[in-house]
Amino acid sequence: MFTSVLMIEQPLSATDVDFVTTLHDDQMSFVVLMRPRGNEDRLLRAIDDVALGELEHAVHEADEPEGEEALRPAAVALEHSLRSLRAAGCEAVGQIIDNHPLDLLRSVVEQTHADEVIVLTAPHLVEEFFHRDWASRARHKVGVPVLKLYAHAGEAEGEAELA
Repeated sequence: MFTSVLMIEQPLSATDVDFVTTLHDDQMSFVVLMRPRGNEDRLLRAIDDVALGELEHAVHEADEPEGEEALRPAAVALEHSLRSLRAAGCEAVGQIIDNHPLDLLRSVVEQTHADEVIVLTAPHLVEEFFHRDWASRARHKVGVPVLKLYAHAGEAEGEAELA
């Protein structure tokens, strides 16, 4: 069994599930770590939205729940993602990331003897430019290959809200 630790920021779309479950020929097992939106990231997200030409997202950045208010939407997104991975025939467990994401990631990799880490994220241009994005930072902490993929937005958001 091939074990991947999957760090996500939003519910997995059907395209995301198909992509991560077909990366390897082996039977897949996932440990999903869901990162809720944090207050400290608001400015960087707005800059990314502007740089990507998504002005509507930048304008409404403050409307999204953050911090403690983001925990419930994150739990719903996590549960949706776990169900989707299981429906694709994979084993999947997960948890919400709390205060120390990289420490938790390292701990999960060690405890599960994971083969790799997959960081599935939206583009974060400022953080990527300065190598402060999760994938870059994780590469120095976990001791296994770290793959960075861009999440597909869209169909999962509505599904997760209905869950």
